[in-house]
Amino acid sequence: MLNKTIEKNGKQLRYGYTTGSCAAAGTKAALEMYLSQESRSTINIDTPKGWPLDLVLHDQQFSENEASCSVIKDAGDDPDITNGIKIFSKIMPSPKNGIIFLGGIGVGTVTSVGLSIPTGEPAINPVPREMMTREIEKVLEKYQELGKTDLPTGWIVEISIPQGEELAKRTFNPKLGIVGGLSVVGTSGIVEPMSEDALKASLKLELSVLKAKGVKEIIFVPGNYGKDFALSLGLNEGNLVKTSNFMGFMLDEAERMGFEKILVIGHLGKLVKVAGGIFNTHSSVADGRMEILTAHFGILGGSQATMKKIMASKTTDEATELILEEKLPNYFNHLAEVVKKKITDRVYESIEIEVILFSKIHGHLGDSQNAEKMRKRLCIH
Repeated sequence: MLNKTIEKNGKQLRYGYTTGSCAAAGTKAALEMYLSQESRSTINIDTPKGWPLDLVLHDQQFSENEASCSVIKDAGDDPDITNGIKIFSKIMPSPKNGIIFLGGIGVGTVTSVGLSIPTGEPAINPVPREMMTREIEKVLEKYQELGKTDLPTGWIVEISIPQGEELAKRTFNPKLGIVGGLSVVGTSGIVEPMSEDALKASLKLELSVLKAKGVKEIIFVPGNYGKDFALSLGLNEGNLVKTSNFMGFMLDEAERMGFEKILVIGHLGKLVKVAGGIFNTHSSVADGRMEILTAHFGILGGSQATMKKIMASKTTDEATELILEEKLPNYFNHLAEVVKKKITDRVYESIEIEVILFSKIHGHLGDSQNAEKMRKRLCIH
């Protein structure tokens, strides 16, 4: 267990360590056991973040041919589906110089271009590979200093995650073209609880994969509601990317990567914020939903009495009821155009944008002018 915490929203949350750290610790321990032919109960490793870890070992086995053990992943207070699972590391000498990384049971294989690992390789990311390589070198240096000069110069490292294939179904991996299991990941070796940067990195990775496939037209949805509504419209899930609350960040990345067209489909409660120029839509960052809805209702000639009711609404669905009752023509089409303008400005007019608004209760609400044309292009044919 890593006894370090960070305060977020008034709560003390505990850090954890990555699957990459588990793999590095298990690999170092396995090599120590292979060379000493003695069991170990714990192992120390360094992490790229600069925090040392002292991790408990399980399932220790060694012989004259190979050695293996496991380390239990501890995600701290981060809601990580890999928390508590075992990461197994096995090491054996290789006749070839250098280190060969293999993916055992439950470790995925990369099948798509655009990721940090070439196709056909096990989904063990670059930093975990570097961590394992560094820990192997440390052990070899120690034994050389003790007078062992006939050590092998090549090693095979196999990482396995017995629960990996089943858990991977609940991750981005199938969509990213990583089949058969989980990825061994981590850039710092440490899991920051509820890390915004980690979420952004995973969202950005989806864009990178689509770009590498040559996709030029994509669909942005903030979350699962948007995804479900997009699929109900017959849209191709393969072009769909979730933005979570980071609409601005994802637009910036899409512009940087050179995408040509984006169809943005979102619940009114999220996209109305974008209509007001709010590009991080998390409630803790900014709100203004009722103010924005009320302002545009007034611009289009809505009654002052209803404006007051919209401002007093607790939810956008409640406000939507009031707007629909007044039968203001083209209100939600107008709002979709406002969202489109804000997004188009954000990407410096370099991407063609169209917008579809919906609500969970009322369904489809409104479109920007050419949204239907773009929707038809992005449908499954």
